[in-house]
Parts: sequence; structure tokens; C-alpha cells
Amino acid sequence: MELPLTPTDFLVRARRLFADREGVIEHEDCERAHVFTYAQHAERAARLAQVLRDDLGVQKGDRVAWLCGNRHELLEGYFGVLLAGAVLLPLNIRLSAPELRWILDDSRAAVLIRDPALTELDPPVRELLIDGRYEERLAAQPLPWVDPPEVDENDVAEIFYTSGSTGRPKGAMLTHRSLYLHAVHSALTMSISGHDVIIHTIPLFHVNGWGTPHYMTALGGVQVMLPRFDSAEVLRLVEAERVTRLYLVPAMMTLLLNDPTFDSRDLSSLKQLSVGGAPTPPALLAEAERRFGCECICGYGMTETAPQLTKAIDKPGEPRSVRRRSTTGMPILGVDLRIFDEQDNELPWDGATAGEIRVRSNHVMAGYWEKPEETESALAGGWMHTGDVGTMSPDGFLTIVDRKKDLIISGGENISSVEVENALAEHPAVLEAEVVGVPDERWGEVPRAFVALRAGTDASADELIGFVRQRLAHFKAPKEVRIVDALPRGGTGKVLKNVLRDS
Repeated sequence: MELPLTPTDFLVRARRLFADREGVIEHEDCERAHVFTYAQHAERAARLAQVLRDDLGVQKGDRVAWLCGNRHELLEGYFGVLLAGAVLLPLNIRLSAPELRWILDDSRAAVLIRDPALTELDPPVRELLIDGRYEERLAAQPLPWVDPPEVDENDVAEIFYTSGSTGRPKGAMLTHRSLYLHAVHSALTMSISGHDVIIHTIPLFHVNGWGTPHYMTALGGVQVMLPRFDSAEVLRLVEAERVTRLYLVPAMMTLLLNDPTFDSRDLSSLKQLSVGGAPTPPALLAEAERRFGCECICGYGMTETAPQLTKAIDKPGEPRSVRRRSTTGMPILGVDLRIFDEQDNELPWDGATAGEIRVRSNHVMAGYWEKPEETESALAGGWMHTGDVGTMSPDGFLTIVDRKKDLIISGGENISSVEVENALAEHPAVLEAEVVGVPDERWGEVPRAFVALRAGTDASADELIGFVRQRLAHFKAPKEVRIVDALPRGGTGKVLKNVLRDS
């Protein structure tokens, strides 16, 4: 009998095979406050499904929105909503009330489940607060388990809204099949096992945080919840729970390395750090490997691809390569990734010729929610058009050059903002740097840099411009450097370049 591919299979497997395994752990005030075995975790997800279906009247295909940090309730929601036959819609907790209301209206969500400590919304939908009443409603359900509903594996399971940096956010529709295969392919590529212990550092309302709990549940690994990222707490949890892998964005890595408690923690359990979400300066990667004492690799993905596309793991049978690990990596299992020019010609893998990154994969979204024209454009020709510009080395490793919209064209020359950022990051006083293009009467566009300095250091704008000119062609160096206290960030810690352009 042929069975549909669906993420609820992972929960069923964990319930049966790892029932007594402590799989979900959440700390409060430096102590374990919530610890659930996989049997308990599955039961809570099933009880939630009954609340949604029987108490709140959720129907098959309804969107259930969720506004919550990385708490155990949200992890239950990722399975409980699907057990109810509904579609999960995680919301970014850092959005404003008007932005959240717009997404709720656009998606026509049936129910909003919300942490009461977060934004007051006055939502136009039924609301369930995560509080004592939530626990009472779960406990009142008559059955400790409900069998997963029959689904078509090509039905939508989750909708994640994009950041909206180029306009209104769009809802990327991910199917049961795409999420299932993404988890399997990611776990195989990364050699994940049930012995792994991870912290959910990446927000689960963001797709970059999602594939991890799918495959960790399927394999019976330990998942440590982190409601909000705090560098000192992450380091404490690594030591307390003997964490084996961390998933980070570059900003998180920087905060960890500069945390005053870093040197006092036992981090010897870590065997790998995986960094994605934004280009990672090679200097930061090298510092992380040296100080954490474990492998540090880069990766690449996007909301529309569930999300992972590449990982910079070493090739089997070949020596470890710092050069390869500092690239964006090679495609994971199940991903066909290539580079194309504007005329749709595939470009050579020579490590130099840059073009748009396009992808074919079972992980790619079904389309944008109720946006047929945008869907047709994004998936034209059977390829996901990422809008990112990159090169492929002869041995199949991708390097991101820039996003199309971030590429700076100055006097007819292309300038990669990432290349300039990496050069600035080599200066000992620079904590973080971002570069954007700004209008210029003579050259059309020129680079402008925004730089945050390390505590206790000093550097002038002229010094930093000269530093870049020693490493890159003069036309690539920023024409202006603004020293700032901090860079503007979105919900996952990514820098908001659109805000910098407008400043």
C-alpha cells in the first residue's frame, strides 16, 4: 500500500519508537522547567488537534496562525495543527500589530494561537491564548491520541510569509511532501542521528528554523527550546544539556563569540556549527572554528525552498578544506542547483562566472498564496528563480556573490556588497559591516558602508576606506562609511538592507 509523505509520520514514529526518550526540554531561571518524553510530546500535539477541531471548529485546510517564540507549545503546534488537518501559519513575533493583521487578513486565518506576553492584536479571528486556560483545554480532551488524518501529500501543510523586503510579504505554500523530503534529505546530508542534541536558536516562526525539528523528531534526538535568543543562555545550555550542534545566523555567531561568559563555559560537546541566513565573512568563520574548537560550516536556503539548498560539508575521501567550508556549499540531496545568465543560458562551473541561482527540487514551494502571477514568475521554466547571484566552482561548491537587488553597479562595473563586507570584516576593530548602493550623479551608484565596532576599539571612516582599498580595487571601496551603534535587524537577526538604503 502506498502511503502519502507527511511530517506527521515523524511524530508517529517518535511516539512508537522513542516513547520514553526525553525529547523536548525548556529551561526557566536556569532550571529545567518543562521536560517531555516523545510519548508526552505526541499526546500534547494530539490533544491540541482535538481542541482545534472539536472546540474551535477548525476544518480541513483552514489556516491556523501561531504567534509565539521558541516555546514547547509552538513545537507541539507544528504537529498538532497538521493532526487536525489544518495548515500551520507561523507569525514573526517581531512584526508590528498592523503587519500581523495584514497577514491574518491576507491568509484568511481561522484561528490565532498567541503568547499573551506578545503584541496586543485585537485579531479579526478566533484567538486562543497560551496560558493556564490553554493547558486546561488540552487536559480536558477525551483521548490521548488521534490518528493522523488522510491527506494528499501535495496538499499545503504550512505557509510561511516572506520578509516583504521588496514589497508586501508573500505566503510561500509548502506541501506535506516537500517538508517530508526536505527533512530526510537534510538529515542524510548532515549525518544527523538520534544521539544529537540541538538548541532551537533559529526562530521556528521562520522557515530557516523549521526542518530541524522535523528530522530531530523522526530520529528521536533531543530538542532544547529557547524562547528568545540570548547569547549567555545559549552558552549555558550548551554546557548544561551537552548540545552537539548549533544552527546560527552570522549575527548570532558574533554575539556568542563576544559574550563575556564564553571562556568560562565547557563547550566540548559541540561537534558542528552551521551558519546560514546571510553571507558569513571568512574571518568570522575562522574565528568560530578556533574558539569553539569544532567544525563550522556555511549553508544557503530560502523560504520558498523549505529551506535548505546547500551545505558546505567536506567531500568524502578528500581532506578537510577551509576554502570549501567558507563557500555556501554544495547542493544537499534532492536539490538540482545551477547558474544562469539573463538569457536563460546555463553558465560554466568555473568559480568565476556569476549568474542567477536557480533550483529544481521536491523541496520547492507549491507557489505563493493566492498570487498566481508572482508564482508563475518565480517558477518560470520549471526552476525556482532565487534572485541571488552566485558562482559555482569546478568541484560543485556554490559561492553567493550577492542578491540581484543588492548588486551595486557603479560606472558600469559590478560591485558585490558581500565582497566589500568581507574586506571590512577583516579589520580588527570591526564587529559587523553592511554595504548598500546609494545614488551618485557621476557613477550612478556607489557603495556606502554601515559599520558597528567592537567594544573598546576605535576606527575612523577614512581608516576603514583605506583598509578596503588595500585589499580591493579602489572603485569597490565604500565612498562613505557610517559608524553605527547597531545594525537594524529582522525577526531572524538578518540585517534589513532596505532600512539602511532609506537612512
